Amino acid sequence: MASVSKKILVPALIIVAALAVYFAFFKSPEVPPALTESSSDVASEANDGVYLTSLSTLDGQNVPMDQEKLVFLNVWATWCGPCNMEMPGIQKLYDKYKSNDKVAFYIVSDEDPATVNPFIERKGYKLPFYQYAGAYPAALDGNAIPRTYIIYKGKILAQEIGASQWDRPEIAELIEKNLAEI
Repeated sequence: MASVSKKILVPALIIVAALAVYFAFFKSPEVPPALTESSSDVASEANDGVYLTSLSTLDGQNVPMDQEKLVFLNVWATWCGPCNMEMPGIQKLYDKYKSNDKVAFYIVSDEDPATVNPFIERKGYKLPFYQYAGAYPAALDGNAIPRTYIIYKGKILAQEIGASQWDRPEIAELIEKNLAEI
């Protein structure tokens, strides 16, 4: 009887592990239904609800989020394993678009710069890191990290809760498609 249980349990565990890897790294980001241009009340409500206020550089300078660009917003922490796993892919995506004046990256943590700066130096990341103090807008609120959003004109074009592989072709296609409309 124990042999039969092992024959069922082992394949079941393999399937669960394979699904976990798939959803963590290969699942496409959620793309919510687009807001229509005719729903101006909804669009203006969305504009107010997806941009962060009280955003600052790690050296303390206040910066507004650029609402005229395609925004890649990642919420992370140094202690978060999945955040650390996806950071190299974010670096590759940033390297691809950093010279594009229509795209803005915001890699945001609520941790103290004294914690974030040594982490960045140790890992060698060249990303635009920011600190955020305050409550997140309802559309971006959550207690899970990492959380990543691709936003344009107040609309969330894609979102991913949990780690993802950000340098995969589907992400570049989504960005390119939306840049063509800007």
